[in-house]
Amino acid sequence: MSANPASTAAGSPSGSGFRIPKVPFWAQIVAGLVLGVVLGWLTRTYDIGWLYTTLDKVGHIFVQLLKLAVAPLVFFAILVSITNLRKVNNAARLATRTLLWFMITSLIAVAIGLAIGLITNPGSGTGLTPKDGKLPEHAGSWLDFLTGIIPDNVITPFTELNVLQIVFMAAVAGIAALQLGEKAQPILTLSESVLELLQKALWWVIRLAPLGTVGLIGYAIADYGWDLIGKYATFTADVYIGCALVLFGVYPLLLATVAKLSPVQFFKGAWPAIQLAFVSRSSVGTMPVTQKVTERLGVPKEYASFSVPFGATTKMDGCAAIYPALAAIFIAQIFDVQLGVGDYVLIAFVSVIGSAATAGLTGATVMLTLTLSTLGLPLEGVGLLMAIDPILDMMRTATNVAGQALVPVIVAAREKILDHDAYNSATSSPVDDEVRDTAPERVPVAA
Repeated sequence: MSANPASTAAGSPSGSGFRIPKVPFWAQIVAGLVLGVVLGWLTRTYDIGWLYTTLDKVGHIFVQLLKLAVAPLVFFAILVSITNLRKVNNAARLATRTLLWFMITSLIAVAIGLAIGLITNPGSGTGLTPKDGKLPEHAGSWLDFLTGIIPDNVITPFTELNVLQIVFMAAVAGIAALQLGEKAQPILTLSESVLELLQKALWWVIRLAPLGTVGLIGYAIADYGWDLIGKYATFTADVYIGCALVLFGVYPLLLATVAKLSPVQFFKGAWPAIQLAFVSRSSVGTMPVTQKVTERLGVPKEYASFSVPFGATTKMDGCAAIYPALAAIFIAQIFDVQLGVGDYVLIAFVSVIGSAATAGLTGATVMLTLTLSTLGLPLEGVGLLMAIDPILDMMRTATNVAGQALVPVIVAAREKILDHDAYNSATSSPVDDEVRDTAPERVPVAA
């Protein structure tokens, strides 16, 4: 007797009808975190050499795959984003407002970092001494920052992954394309196609994030162990609390009061980018997801394609504001250096003006060395924080990316170009839903 077709569920395969349930991407990330912690603990406890090496290689390969796309992605994203501004009325006004809100939120973040550091004294009682520190391999200074923007040639910035120089060249190329007008259209068409190709390839890497999480977290636990983390308990807690206050306190307050928007809706829409940033520890690597969720929150595509790449290379509330403020206080206490009001003002200045030095890459060592050199603190202090950096960088990068999505939403709302229907209907759908997003582009924004 043949089976009754009516008894088969719609869309289910014939036969047993059994289908493997689809696991949401956020659940895959959480599972990766848990598995990474367990494997890291087992590796360190029982000294499992092969597992230690495997975790190291898995995490390293994932980060290398992200970095592989960084240089061309930044170049073409910045170039295309600048030329896309020609489609937007009042482009100069939008760009200025975006930069202004970047600075405002960074100033708030650094103030919170300073306040937490002064209250908790993270460098006291750690047992660490100046002898535990060492000079970093690469240090940043204002002279290097200013002169290092302009490359010696067009090849080296890509081979050495100097994102700041890549941004400079892309900005020059974008402005030149705007000046050329129609003559530059073939180059712009090619650039847009290359950018789409890079983003598609990066999506494949992003799909590996749960596996990369296992390697990165597992290796961190296996290599550093809980004893080392215990020495930095106060400092680690300070960084996480500071980032959490900005992420879940300042940002919602700005959304509710300045933009008159629901903070819950923002986090629902932005969640795929925030969770990926936490795992990947790369603002630039997360940039395609950040742009997708920003558009999903109702920001016009023409403006989002400028503000998000711009933010991914300059907007760093976690790495360039909260972290260097706390780190400066921590290192000053270890080296027994007294900081005064003028020093705290300098920290705020460096955080607001020099955040582009971080350039969206994993880690914030350059920004930290820039802050320490400005304050006259020993650069050996950077070595005190390198061991704990991967643990800190997850929360820092999540805060960075949330801010990179937040500012375009605030600016779009205040300029009355935000699609409120899209914002209010935003959901925390998995990342792979974003890949299949083929919605037509919005028409150019009206004034």
